[in-house]
Amino acid sequence: MNIKSSKELVDIALKEIKTLEPKDVKELENKSQCTLIDIRDIRELWREGTIKGALHIPRGMLEFWMDPKSQYYNESKFSKDKKLVLFCAAGMRSALATKTLKDMGYENIAHVQGGFGSLANQGFEVVHKEKK
Repeated sequence: MNIKSSKELVDIALKEIKTLEPKDVKELENKSQCTLIDIRDIRELWREGTIKGALHIPRGMLEFWMDPKSQYYNESKFSKDKKLVLFCAAGMRSALATKTLKDMGYENIAHVQGGFGSLANQGFEVVHKEKK
């Protein structure tokens, strides 16, 4: 049995997807040309916060929430005219998630190099989610 490591899967994804630097994401956001999607677990958002205005779609639900044929799909959550920019904590999960969306047929997508921390360091406003 030949099992690929998570690192191998991320390396494959990175060859097939677009990676944006946080400064490039800031430029897109300033022009209202992107929708930020935070794919981290809700506990991470409670602990560290998220980027103001980012849409939260947990990694475990991504394919279902982004599938127009799924009962979980809600196209009012994002605009098809804007680039979908995914981020996680450090950039590995978002690389895999971006490749998944590309495999599903999404084209105007990318992920953030360095994830949430790099966006916060670039000056994006961090807000905290309340536990429900």
